[in-house]
Amino acid sequence: MSQLNNTLFEVTRRISRRSHQTRLDYVARCQAWEAKGPNRSRLGCTNLAHGLAAAPDGDKRLLARNSSANIAIVSAYNDMLSAHQPLQSYPELIKAAVRAAGGTAQFAGGVPAMCDGVTQGAAGMELSLFSRDVIAQATAIALAHDMFDGVLCLGVCDKIVPGMLMGALSFGHLPVIFVPAGPMPSGLPNRDKARVRELFADGKVDKSDLLKAECAAYHSPGTCTFYGTANSNQMLMEIMGLHLPGTAFVQPGTALREALTRAAGRRITELSADGPEPSPLYRILDEKALVNGIVGLLATGGSTNHTIHLIAIARMAGIQINWDDFAELSAVVPQLTRVYPNGSADVNQFHTAGGIALVISELLDTGLLHPDTTTVAGQGLAHYTRTPALDSSGQLNWSAGARESGDPEIIASCAKPFSPQGGLVLLQGNLGRAMIKTSAVAEQHRVVRAPARVFHSQAELQEAFNNGELTEDMVAVVTHQGPKANGMPELHKLTPPLGILQNRGLNVALVTDGRMSGASGKVPAAIHITPECLDGGPLAKVRNGDIIHLDCNQGLLMAKVDEPVWLERGAASVDLGANQAGCGRELFASMRRNSTSAEEGACSLLEPLPRVTALDALEVDGG
Repeated sequence: MSQLNNTLFEVTRRISRRSHQTRLDYVARCQAWEAKGPNRSRLGCTNLAHGLAAAPDGDKRLLARNSSANIAIVSAYNDMLSAHQPLQSYPELIKAAVRAAGGTAQFAGGVPAMCDGVTQGAAGMELSLFSRDVIAQATAIALAHDMFDGVLCLGVCDKIVPGMLMGALSFGHLPVIFVPAGPMPSGLPNRDKARVRELFADGKVDKSDLLKAECAAYHSPGTCTFYGTANSNQMLMEIMGLHLPGTAFVQPGTALREALTRAAGRRITELSADGPEPSPLYRILDEKALVNGIVGLLATGGSTNHTIHLIAIARMAGIQINWDDFAELSAVVPQLTRVYPNGSADVNQFHTAGGIALVISELLDTGLLHPDTTTVAGQGLAHYTRTPALDSSGQLNWSAGARESGDPEIIASCAKPFSPQGGLVLLQGNLGRAMIKTSAVAEQHRVVRAPARVFHSQAELQEAFNNGELTEDMVAVVTHQGPKANGMPELHKLTPPLGILQNRGLNVALVTDGRMSGASGKVPAAIHITPECLDGGPLAKVRNGDIIHLDCNQGLLMAKVDEPVWLERGAASVDLGANQAGCGRELFASMRRNSTSAEEGACSLLEPLPRVTALDALEVDGG
């Protein structure tokens, strides 16, 4: 194992200093609860009787004695979402495993689970980001009965895992393990699916052909197989030590998947306060674990959504990270994987080629991960270079994972990476601060200088494309898509038309204060612009014809407008009335109003932080 990379060390040190007081406060709160002892021993007899009334007799006796661990199961199960449908059978498996370990488990509560794939381009997408905050609250409500000594979180997809983790962090004195469902078997290759989408957008195939392709891609229980936000979640839970090793991409409905689910039930009892290895969540999710998560995101070309989610998660743990941290790490972390949309492989092929265990091994060997983190598997991240398997008697064991890639076109080494830098770049300029995912963008498309074409919704852009109006180089500026404006929906429906324009030889880019999908692809997209238009952001000042300069290599995002004109120009006025009600949007008005910025996690549950100036940063780091 190599010496720790200097940038990794310095970024982690800066985060720790920046977060010194807020982290101390968080840890002190957790330790105060931890010192109170087992939770249900503090409940009155009437309270406890309510909590165990429905339990089987054997469990009831154990619960009444307060002498064994009681585990909360919090689940995102529903049978509409393919990724969460397999979770239906998990509670009984877990209860049996926990009983065998001498404890009890109760289904503490369910959380909502939206599918961005279903809501893309529809009104429901405007609820999606803030569903994360609702999930955090629902997780906290499930645990607020104070009956529990450990938590198993059953969830997979985009906002669900971040939301569950945010909620669990408010009970950081308890141990927590995340239990995934695994990906569906490979179907229609993702690039073929994307090709049919472009053909449909170009009017070359009809809706029946499109639906046939989509159903061949999304065809059975399990997570979608492209490397978007859902599968980035699974990588993060593993590299931050919150999964059992090697669990992320084991398919549902297999003996190994069932064995891993049972193992999570056994392990959580060992991590409880009275177990042999007490490991509350606050000791696991610290500055080092979060930096490891950022490194994993960069090395694998993961979802841009986590430049929002990781910040919100960190804040819940009293830790302050920002896009500068992502950018500095991206400059030294190599891109080691090619998984769609950054390549042609899917996550099943990635797993077969060596998967997360091999990526972690490569990064540890070059000093690009903190090796000394506490994890649910024990002390040290080296546990996560091992892979699980069933032996001839059906027993679950972990052994050393592959040290070389099973397919060098899918997983590279740090010595010969696909790119010497990570897949995310921070852009700055007179339009604000933005993130851009470059891992799937070809070199020739990483610098775009073209006239702006301004739209105030993705529907306007789609209409202009359908009408044949987009025939020249352009930067599509889509304004008023931030969290305060309309809940910051993903704009993934724009990928096919913009991709077609690029295929026709045009220089195109997208610039917006909204989000793109975790499957952001070949068209350069400067997203999450902060401050957003509705919060005084300068993007609202852009007019049709303004030259926009987007440069991924130099980290620039500029409107090339004479400074006196730019300073005097006012923001465009946009009627957002249509985004305020219908499809439940009226229920989220207070969340939109109270949201922090994208760089602060786009979170309605947190107070905004004072912006740290360059001088402040020097004083903190030098002090």
